[in-house]
Amino acid sequence: MGSTNSTLLKIPNVEVLMQETGFSPAHIIRLHDRFKALDKEGRGHLCPHDFGAIKELAMNPIGDRIIGAFFSPGKETVDFHTFVKILAHFRPVDKDRPKEPNSPEPINSRSNKLKFAFQLYDQDKDGKISRDELLQVLRAMLGMQVTDEQLESIADRTIQEADLDRDDTISFEEFRKACKHKRFTMFRFCIRPGERKLMLTLCHWSSELQDQHEL
Repeated sequence: MGSTNSTLLKIPNVEVLMQETGFSPAHIIRLHDRFKALDKEGRGHLCPHDFGAIKELAMNPIGDRIIGAFFSPGKETVDFHTFVKILAHFRPVDKDRPKEPNSPEPINSRSNKLKFAFQLYDQDKDGKISRDELLQVLRAMLGMQVTDEQLESIADRTIQEADLDRDDTISFEEFRKACKHKRFTMFRFCIRPGERKLMLTLCHWSSELQDQHEL
């Protein structure tokens, strides 16, 4: 217990961090240990190349996109608080957690999970998924399993089904609506592999931290 409290005291604003992310003290400590293990030079932050030590990310076909999601546009480093907040997206939705009046939306809410998944596709950060961006993810995920013609057909059908305003792109709102309706089978096919791979990668990487149900 003494060691636990000592470690927590070294983390600035740790109470706020636990409140924002829903992680337990034990999980915060173990994530802190992992962060320090990745930060081999003791700089207090991580760079993109530090994530290469996570073999599941290195082997993931969209690993570079997952790593990129940890970094704000124009920034090449990520501190511990941001690191934990990104990982909090992978926790199950807290259905039984009481919501305080005027409190911000939980990081692991369904909406925030979808926003996180959306940005893995929207690489130019223009708020829309273009056909080319969709094709890039499909090629990364499916590789040699299908032909280029099949990939293009999947992309075209996905855009056709999800693009409600007919601007040949998928906005976040269209993305959100498509994920709610089972009739968008092709779109869900395109989205789910990336989302599932993302979940499995980070859940597997952090499964040693604590009971995996926390993620």
